[in-house]
Amino acid sequence: MSFSNRLPVATGEVRWHDSESPTVIEPLSDPMLFDGIRSRRVLGYVVDLILIGLLSVAVWFALVFAGVVTLGLLLPLLPFGMALVPLAYHTLQVSGPRSATIGMRLTGVEVRNWTGTRPDLLQAFLMTALFLTTIALTGSLILLVSLFNGRGRTLHDYLSGTVVVRAGRLGG
Repeated sequence: MSFSNRLPVATGEVRWHDSESPTVIEPLSDPMLFDGIRSRRVLGYVVDLILIGLLSVAVWFALVFAGVVTLGLLLPLLPFGMALVPLAYHTLQVSGPRSATIGMRLTGVEVRNWTGTRPDLLQAFLMTALFLTTIALTGSLILLVSLFNGRGRTLHDYLSGTVVVRAGRLGG
C-alpha cells in the first residue's frame, strides 16, 4: 500500500517532503515556529477584541431593531445572538483557508493541529469553545499556562490538539 504524506522531516527544517510510508514524527519541531509567539498572540487578541466589540454592537442594534419590528417577539434571542458573535468570529476564521483570525494575521501567526495541518471546522469550534469557557471560568488566569511551556501553548490548545505558530516560517 502506498501512502503520500506531506509531513515535515524532523531535521529542524520547516519544509514539507513527500514520504512513501506513514511516518511518526513531531511535525512542528522547529523552535523558530514559536519565536515570540506569546506577545504576538496577545497583540493579535487585542485586535480581535476590538473587532468582536464592533461586530457585537452591530449585531446588538440589528437584534434590537428586529425585536422592535416584531413587537418584542425576537428580543429573547438577543443574549444568544450576542454569545454567538465571538464563537462564530473565532471558529469560522480559524477553520478558514488562512487558519487565523484577523488579529492573528496582522501579527503573523496561525493555528495548526498537532500534525501540522490546518484545523477543520469541528476542531476550530472545539478550540474556540474551550477558550471562551476557560476564560469565563478563570478570568483569563488560565492563559498563564503558556508561560510554562516553550511553545506558548494554552490549556485550550492542549485540549483541542492545536498549536499556534509563526505563519511566515511554516512551509507547505
